[in-house]
Amino acid sequence: MTPWTRRRRTPALNTTATADISFMLLIFFLVTTSLDADKGITRQLPPEPKAHETEPLRVSDDDLLRVSLDAQDVLSIDGEPANDAELKRRIEHIAALRPETHVVAIMVDRNTSYEAYFHMQNTIVSAYRHLRSKGINVAMRVSESEEGGQR
Repeated sequence: MTPWTRRRRTPALNTTATADISFMLLIFFLVTTSLDADKGITRQLPPEPKAHETEPLRVSDDDLLRVSLDAQDVLSIDGEPANDAELKRRIEHIAALRPETHVVAIMVDRNTSYEAYFHMQNTIVSAYRHLRSKGINVAMRVSESEEGGQR
């Protein structure tokens, strides 16, 4: 055999350690990665009343806006059916007229869907945000009760 006719050997990489390193990296990232858990919706609730503050709040009918959701997810304001735009308009109206004394009372049926409840709640919050963006300083006091028991 002549020297120029020899077969050339192609160099090969040793890949046995590659699989080991890949699995070690996989385990490392699985152990060190933290998965974010759902934390829910952040709402600032009023402080719990003290023992001597259990007297019910006296509110005149002019300062009170009753918002309710029934089991069929029908929104009503003061007993009359309404939509989201009407709810926002009425809250802005009463909060602008009586910024310190108005109360929004929310009554929810136990069988109301979560989507309808949170949609109503977001509409109320957006009404207050809109008022504050216009420079009207309002205190947000929301009274919540549920018909048919706790949710």
